[in-house]
Amino acid sequence: MGTQFARIEPNHKAFIERQKIFFVASAAPKGRVNVSPKGLSTLRVLGENDVAYLDCTGSGSETRAHLLASDDKRLTIMFCAFEGAPLILRLYGQGQSLMRGTPEYAALLPRFEDVPGARQIVRLTVDLVQSSCGMGVPLFDYRAERGSLVGHWVVQGVDNLRKYWGLKNMRSIDGLPTGFAPDVMAPPR
Repeated sequence: MGTQFARIEPNHKAFIERQKIFFVASAAPKGRVNVSPKGLSTLRVLGENDVAYLDCTGSGSETRAHLLASDDKRLTIMFCAFEGAPLILRLYGQGQSLMRGTPEYAALLPRFEDVPGARQIVRLTVDLVQSSCGMGVPLFDYRAERGSLVGHWVVQGVDNLRKYWGLKNMRSIDGLPTGFAPDVMAPPR
């Protein structure tokens, strides 16, 4: 049975900041539920009920499409302890997509390393934190980040990144629009 909290406690923040991977779950009112693994040290705890992560270009943009399609903008972020004491920590709340090139994105960007290929910052206003035992989660050893994704976008350059956004990131797998505007999104610095 999980324990629930109204905010991210200091021990939760310390746990989150040690994690190398987290999982983001989203859903539109209809269609598929999406769960995406994230890494590259892109998540920041902004406050006791506020977190954000820098979202890098990938093969789709389900989270943004789901946030645009739903009135309640529900989003869950989950962390698992793969070393040390077992723990699963979930952050529940309402998400917001801040697109590259917007004032909101620019205001938060100094909190992150500007990773080549980053396309948005996803912000979560947390209304519930839940911890559970995590005893069923196996132990894994972290070796290193994969340099493939960042290296790929460095080699491809801004023009090819924009083309990719236009080809692969305009609709979800269920056909929902993502609202990407590759031609007006500011390039990575």
